Amino acid sequence: MEEVIIQSKVDEINRKIDIILEEIELQKQHRRMMEDLKDDLYRVGKDLYETAIVELEEVHDELKTGDILHLGKKLLRNVNNLSKAFDQMESTRDFLRDISPLVRESILDLMKKLDEFDRKGYFQFAKELQKATDNVVTSFTPDDVKHLGDNIVTILETIKNLTQPDMLHAINNAVTVYKNIDIKVDEKVSLFSLLKELNSPEAKRGLAVGLKFLKNLASLE
Repeated sequence: MEEVIIQSKVDEINRKIDIILEEIELQKQHRRMMEDLKDDLYRVGKDLYETAIVELEEVHDELKTGDILHLGKKLLRNVNNLSKAFDQMESTRDFLRDISPLVRESILDLMKKLDEFDRKGYFQFAKELQKATDNVVTSFTPDDVKHLGDNIVTILETIKNLTQPDMLHAINNAVTVYKNIDIKVDEKVSLFSLLKELNSPEAKRGLAVGLKFLKNLASLE
């Protein structure tokens, strides 16, 4: 019985020793890790220091310690402003992320509309219109354009009068008559034949219209 108790105590002591040894091993590993970290930080710090020395050596004539202190103070005084600027940048980034699908959809719609315009001939029409504009520009001098501007009201009034229904009807009748009339004239026309033609009702009405037109035209001067 005593041997069992002794063995139990020995096992308990061995277990505690194992725990202590494990803890010691962990401490050793931790110490080695810290030493490795210290060595790494030392090498990195050394490289940073040497690099900083080289870089500062290039700008030491333009850079002064007071300038660095002034910049540091200015940064500290504007921490809130910098924070707000970063917040705005984040808001802008979120806005761009949210609006990207809409912009993409708008671009696709625009491309479809441009393709539709191209199929309907809008671009070809604009190209030909540009050629017509070039012809107008090369055919008229600046003085011609100036005179056109001075008389634009009269020109528009004339166009307005020509586009009245009764005037369009009269012009259409004149064009129809011109298309259908036989204007072939014999080489030998006697005065008697002319007087005979003037005695016809159509010639009389034509002369009456012409005289009335000339009379009204003279009254406008």
